[in-house]
Amino acid sequence: MDMMDLPLRVTRMTWEAEGVAGVRLSAPDGRPLPPWEPGAHIDVRLPSGLTRQYSLCGDPRERRHYTIAVRLVAAGRGGSAEIHGTALVGRELVVTGVGNHFPLGDADEYLLIAGGIGITPLLPMARVLAARRATWTAVYCGRGAATMPFRSELAATGADRVRFVDTATEPRPDLKALIGGLGASAAVYCCGPNNLLDSVTEICAATGISCETEHFGAAAPSSGTGDGEAVELELRRSGTTVLAAPETTLLQAIRNAGVDIESDCEEGYCGTCETRVLDGVPDHRDVVLSKAERASGRTFLPCVSRSHGHKLILDL
Repeated sequence: MDMMDLPLRVTRMTWEAEGVAGVRLSAPDGRPLPPWEPGAHIDVRLPSGLTRQYSLCGDPRERRHYTIAVRLVAAGRGGSAEIHGTALVGRELVVTGVGNHFPLGDADEYLLIAGGIGITPLLPMARVLAARRATWTAVYCGRGAATMPFRSELAATGADRVRFVDTATEPRPDLKALIGGLGASAAVYCCGPNNLLDSVTEICAATGISCETEHFGAAAPSSGTGDGEAVELELRRSGTTVLAAPETTLLQAIRNAGVDIESDCEEGYCGTCETRVLDGVPDHRDVVLSKAERASGRTFLPCVSRSHGHKLILDL
């Protein structure tokens, strides 16, 4: 199947936890779906026309269905409310792509840390690690056991390898002790709210442990060319140069130059506007790209990012 504009039918919706709906998507003709690896996400076009990105949380070995889980966010951008409030079973939704900015790499041991709905990309990792007989443990935190989806699935996968922490009734886990007890060749994978990811990233950096994270919201600006300075953008293929004023995003400046560029969230966490960088050093402010992708400097997200310098040359 071609992953561009792939129509899938909603064949089941389930109540996975308080405020969390599970959605199963299948090909209308029953054919196997394109393969995916743990950490992958899909872009789903909802009936309203909104496109939203959700982590795949099923078993990668199951090729007949894609499964996502969506927490209702009352103050969100509308996607979760539409999924929770619409009779979707039997309807076709369009999946426009499978991507993976959070791949599971090789390590001697693994620590998975989930916060709330952040369990969704980590559950497939746990399944694959268990199947490999790898050395791994998981810590799953949530405020109230009833709000934590896939508890039973994770427990069945990991048994005594998994620790559940209900922060409404018990202290938060000692992340320094958990990470400090890992071997030098271990890897930490963490998904959840920004404060959890910031803490885990800081501890891993201090201890020299490999760390990969996935956010569900935009990151804070990093230090680089400040928002008070303009950035010159040379759009190489278009033969155009444009100056992005301090109050203008680089994405908007590109559009102002008459160059079409796709986007969705415009907050740095969907990856739709990812653009190739030919020269210059991006100031990454997204929460999509991996450490390796950021370090390479070959790509960035112009919706939120700026520049460590006054000029970028882009493949546009």
